[in-house]
Amino acid sequence: MDFLDRWAKDNKKGTPVIVTMENPNYSVVEIDEPDSAFQPVEKGRGKNAKQATWVLLLKANRAVGCLAWVLTLVWALLGAIKKRLILREGVGVASEKLGKGKLMFKIIKVLLVTSFIGLGFEVFAHLRGWHLYIPHTSDFQGFLHFVYVGWLGFRADYVAPLVQALSTFCVGLFLMQSVDRMVLCLGCFWIKYMKIGPRIGENPYESDDTEGSASKFPMVLVQIPMCNEKEVYELSISAVSQLDWPKNRLLIQVLDDSDDESIRWLIKAEVSMWNQRGVNIIYRHRSVRTGYKAGNLKSAMGCDYVKDYEFVAIFDADFQPSPDFLKQTVPHFLDKPELGLVQARWAFVNKDENLLTRLQNINLCFHFEVEQQVNGVFLNFFGFNGTAGVWRIKALEESGGWLERTTVEDMDIAVRAHLRGWKFIYLNDVKVLCEVPESFEAYRKQQHRWHSGPMQLFRLCLPAVVTSEISIWKKANLILLFFLLRKLILPFYSFTLFCIILPLTMFIPEAELPMWVICYVPICMSLLNILPAPKSIPFVAPYLLFENTMSVTKFNAMISGLFQLGSSYEWIVTKKAGRSSESDLLELEDKNMKIMNQTHFTRGASESGLCELNRLKEQKESLNLEPVKRTNKIYRKELAIAFLLLTASARSLLSAHGVHFYFLLFQGVTFLLVGLDLIGEQMS
Repeated sequence: MDFLDRWAKDNKKGTPVIVTMENPNYSVVEIDEPDSAFQPVEKGRGKNAKQATWVLLLKANRAVGCLAWVLTLVWALLGAIKKRLILREGVGVASEKLGKGKLMFKIIKVLLVTSFIGLGFEVFAHLRGWHLYIPHTSDFQGFLHFVYVGWLGFRADYVAPLVQALSTFCVGLFLMQSVDRMVLCLGCFWIKYMKIGPRIGENPYESDDTEGSASKFPMVLVQIPMCNEKEVYELSISAVSQLDWPKNRLLIQVLDDSDDESIRWLIKAEVSMWNQRGVNIIYRHRSVRTGYKAGNLKSAMGCDYVKDYEFVAIFDADFQPSPDFLKQTVPHFLDKPELGLVQARWAFVNKDENLLTRLQNINLCFHFEVEQQVNGVFLNFFGFNGTAGVWRIKALEESGGWLERTTVEDMDIAVRAHLRGWKFIYLNDVKVLCEVPESFEAYRKQQHRWHSGPMQLFRLCLPAVVTSEISIWKKANLILLFFLLRKLILPFYSFTLFCIILPLTMFIPEAELPMWVICYVPICMSLLNILPAPKSIPFVAPYLLFENTMSVTKFNAMISGLFQLGSSYEWIVTKKAGRSSESDLLELEDKNMKIMNQTHFTRGASESGLCELNRLKEQKESLNLEPVKRTNKIYRKELAIAFLLLTASARSLLSAHGVHFYFLLFQGVTFLLVGLDLIGEQMS
């Protein structure tokens, strides 16, 4: 046993190894245990106090950097508030002529004052501890305590049920609109997956010798309506004048409603220049601007020579179609006598100009990629966008032509054509360059017109829809989805739920909104909206907050259009910047040089024509148009709602509402930025 024990002990130390080598200096080596270099290293080994200190210093540096960034933003915001709201330097107050803006502003002010009083009363009650228990009659600590307890009972018994009922109604509308949005997205995914879309077989107009085979091309009229748009008239006239279509089968009408004589001279000179280059283009001006854009188009369609044309393409003053636009759109009318409209997609040259243009791009990408495409594929109907489209003139005439009864003449003619049985096609792969408004003032006026006009039209065309001969499901789509859900319900619940009810629930906690209504569903819907513009995903939070902010303007416009209030029929031309992409400018300059290097005037212009052109050029050069001085605006409704939401966020701290507090805080700051006109173009 002793021998075995000794053998076991020796065995634990390792077995002796004898190595014989040729070199006698290295003959015998005994290894008792594994080398320490091969033993596993402890995880904590290698870390020392100095390394831990560096890690803490790096984290502290990041925290200080974030804090400094936040403080810089807060300081900049406070400086902007002081400069624009207190000192009123370089700003003006936006007029409240849009609908019943003044009445709405008064209502918001009443809510704001009430919230200030309620917040002060609640803070006082919390400091006194009155919120901890409901006392007996003998325990009242004065008159204010008695009033506070009475308010709690009245609030729970009478006010909270009303607010809860209204919030439940708005949440129901919210869910309906969310389901509609999801169905549209599923339809878009199905179109992409199945590769569904309008196609043409062999294009008969793809000939290189356009002029030699001109007889097989249909007669096309192109109209460019404009009004005082000196920033963009050259871009649109130049782009349309270079359309690849036989010159004797194409006529361009520049429909100028400008009331500024200097701008009229500029446009007339541009038209004369292209006319002398061989383009079949004419200039028309109305001395009396009745009916706005609809009246302008109606007047142009009344010309005697229009009866010789089969199709009409319409482009607003800031649109720049590619030369092959007509060759990509007109072939879809072949062998389709029931087709009345071919609509192309918009593409924006200034979508990355500022935050406002990026947010607009998200909305418009969803509108074209999802709404227009799904409705075009499955229903053959959608609202005409007013530009970048080709109409069959017969469809316009049978539908009653352009009417001046609303500010959305494009939607009006589309609905009437749909009721007459005409079908529409949307081409998502045919894009026309244009601009989005870069200033919030221009965008706000545009959105007011786009949301008041449909409500005007709904009142006017509802009897015609009900009595029309289209199928029941098409009537339901027009009334319930096209008008009510997407044009009326959307701005109503957005404003009521997130700008009125949510701050009210902070002062009436018995009617609290659930978390999924405030956070989860809106974020999911915003992500669906951004999917057509995937590069905009980092802007999902600003997009969600900004859309709630715009609900004020949209709700006001919807009410004014539905009940014919205020300036619901007022047409304000959207301000343009006249931007174009660098590649487009280079391409345009190259084409102009080629034209000038060819025969000077392809039509053999007469001497009197040359004299007229030279005279217009001299007149154009002599005009020294001073830019109109513009300033940023202060929007009082948005500011009032901003302070209402910030007050409600302060009240939410008393009730320890975490998500509610952050949402109200960020939404209030967004309203503040918009109210101070800090989003979009900044005027010097």
